[in-house]
Amino acid sequence: MIYFDNAATSLPKPPTVGNAVLAAINTFGGAGRGGHPASLAAARCIFQARKAVAELLGASIDQTAFTANATESLNIAISGLLTREDHVITTALEHNSVLRPLYKLRSQGMGLSIISIDQKGNLDYDGFRRSLRPNSKAVVCTHASNLTGTLTNLDFIANFCKENGLLLIVDASQTAGVYPINVDKLGIDVLCFTGHKGLLGPQGTGGLCIRKGLAVMPLKVGGSGLHSYSETHPAAMPEALEAGTANAHGIAGLLAGVEYIFGMGMDTIRNRELELTKLFRQGISAISGIRVYGDPDMPHAPIVTLNIGSMDSGAVGDRLENLYNICVRTGAHCAPLAHLALGTQEQGAVRFSFSSFNTEEEILTGIRAVAEIAAEWEQG
Repeated sequence: MIYFDNAATSLPKPPTVGNAVLAAINTFGGAGRGGHPASLAAARCIFQARKAVAELLGASIDQTAFTANATESLNIAISGLLTREDHVITTALEHNSVLRPLYKLRSQGMGLSIISIDQKGNLDYDGFRRSLRPNSKAVVCTHASNLTGTLTNLDFIANFCKENGLLLIVDASQTAGVYPINVDKLGIDVLCFTGHKGLLGPQGTGGLCIRKGLAVMPLKVGGSGLHSYSETHPAAMPEALEAGTANAHGIAGLLAGVEYIFGMGMDTIRNRELELTKLFRQGISAISGIRVYGDPDMPHAPIVTLNIGSMDSGAVGDRLENLYNICVRTGAHCAPLAHLALGTQEQGAVRFSFSSFNTEEEILTGIRAVAEIAAEWEQG
């Protein structure tokens, strides 16, 4: 199998990730639920993972909370900071994990402005200033489009938020572990991440890093291992956002993934992925009938999204799998506004997303497969 679907979930994982999960399953008790060795082993692992993630993302250890995924993190941030009286600015690049929580609040009366993108997927940055309202409260945006891979200019958006007293909530699903992010230096109020993509951890892991001094209302309350006789959930971070028994088994794998990144070097991993992306993009550039989405001149994640003529993207994906054993993502990509802007809402799109575990031979096989499918389509 040739796996080009790393923007959905990374595969393979470093061997240490699976080993860490297995060891945790066989040895961990409930973190914070006892003083015995099994409970303490889980608690120590979670602390080490929290420390590693915070270091990687330039955040405070005690302001880094673990969740099940970026979707949960974004729901916590959006529902915990925004109200129906507020106005929020977001972008047409967003995943439904951003859009749907915002639409839910909009249905309750919250104001919402959406910054448009052009046909290459580039944001209209002048639109941020035009969208300001007296009750503007926050900007919620992705760091990189999961459809085209185009990076947003976080420096610009962070400065815009500082100048206008707005909160900045960032979805780093496609960039955490791949591109350097420093929450504290950029002044990001909440950074939401998932563990199973660039961080190379298991599914069911994620989290959010919150600026010191910013209180976020929890999405759920319950057991915490602290203050059991109190009627209210602990307000101090990170327990405030971590009700219930932690996924210590998954977090052990996440820690192993982050340690792998530290060991290999994020720059080394990213440069390798971008080299493969460039090789693939150059290889398909001369193929007749291909349309590639996104702006190749802009910084981007290791993603190339394309269509072959008028061929349904799902049919392309089926042929890639059945004839070449290549796994890609097709159809809609949970980014409806981006599809509308690119004109792919009916056809969908075929997304190739690469990891440092891919090889040049796999890339060349992918190029050949696209060329052969395109030639077949042109011949009718």
